[in-house]
Amino acid sequence: MPAGTLYRPVRRLTTAQHGLEGEGFPVRRAFAGVPLPELDPFVHMDHIGMVEQAPGEARGTPWHPHRGFETVTYLIDGALEHQDSNGGGGQIEDGDTQWMTAGAGVLHIEKPPEHLVTSGGVFHGVQLWVNLPRAKKMSRPRYQDIRGKHAGLLTTPDGGALIRVIAGDIAGHTGPGITHTPITVAHLTVEPGAQVDLPWDPAYNAMVYALAGHGTVGVEARPIREGQLAAFGAGDALRLTADRSQESRSPKLELFVLGGLPLREPVVQYGPFVMNTREEVQQAFEDYQAGRLGVIPAAHLPHMP
Repeated sequence: MPAGTLYRPVRRLTTAQHGLEGEGFPVRRAFAGVPLPELDPFVHMDHIGMVEQAPGEARGTPWHPHRGFETVTYLIDGALEHQDSNGGGGQIEDGDTQWMTAGAGVLHIEKPPEHLVTSGGVFHGVQLWVNLPRAKKMSRPRYQDIRGKHAGLLTTPDGGALIRVIAGDIAGHTGPGITHTPITVAHLTVEPGAQVDLPWDPAYNAMVYALAGHGTVGVEARPIREGQLAAFGAGDALRLTADRSQESRSPKLELFVLGGLPLREPVVQYGPFVMNTREEVQQAFEDYQAGRLGVIPAAHLPHMP
C-alpha cells in the first residue's frame, strides 16, 4: 500500500443471531446488532450454512413479494433455483450469483433443485439486501444471472489471498454485477497466516463478515471468527489477516467484504418491503393484495382436481 494509507479502524464487532427463513431452513442474521445508519445502503443479510443436508432435508421459500430493494444471493456450495413473476430465473451453483432488482415489485421463489433435495449435500451461501434510492424504488424489476467464472479475479502480490469481485471495483478489477446503488461486494479466501491490505473507496462504508475460519481484522488485530461481522470506521484501506492455524473443517479464512455509498434517506422496512415512508409500505401491501406486484406463473400454481 502507498505511504500515507489510512487503515480503517474496527468500529464494532458483532455476532450473528440464529433464525429460520422460508420453509424452515436455518440462517444466521449477519447484521444483528448493527445500527441501520452504519449498514446504509444495505438493510439485511442472511448467512446460510455451511450445513450438510440429509436427503429430503433441503428447504426453500414459497412464492413471496418484494418491493424497493435488490436481493443478491451468492452461493459458495450447493445449488439453488430461482423464478420470478417478471420472467427472470435460473439455477446457480458453486460461486454463482443471482441478482434480483425487485424495484416496483415482483413475486419470486427460491428452492433447492429436486436432485439436491433427493440426494442431500453441502449448502453454503449468503443473501444480501441492497436498498434502492428513492428515485429508483419504483424502477422496473430486473434479474441478473452471474456465473462465478465472470467474477473479477485477483490475488495479493504474495499469493496469500484470492479475491472474487462480484460487484464494484477493487484495485482496478471490476465485478460483473450491475448496480443501481454504488457498492462493492467481494468474496476473499485467505490462506493460513496470510495478510491482506485491501484498498477501499473512502466514500464507502465497509464491513467484513466471516463465512468460515478465523483471523483478525484491522491494524489493531481484533479477532474474528465464523459468524461474526466487523464494521469499520473511516479510511481508504482494510487490513485482514488469517490465523496460522485453522480448523480442518474450514482450512482457510473465508470473508464476505461489502461496502457502498450511503443513501442517507429514511428507511421503513416491514417484511419484504423496504420503502421511505410507512404510507409507501402500506401501499406496497395493498398493491400486493391486489395482484399489482405480479402473479405466480400458471405452471407453478398448485394443481386443483
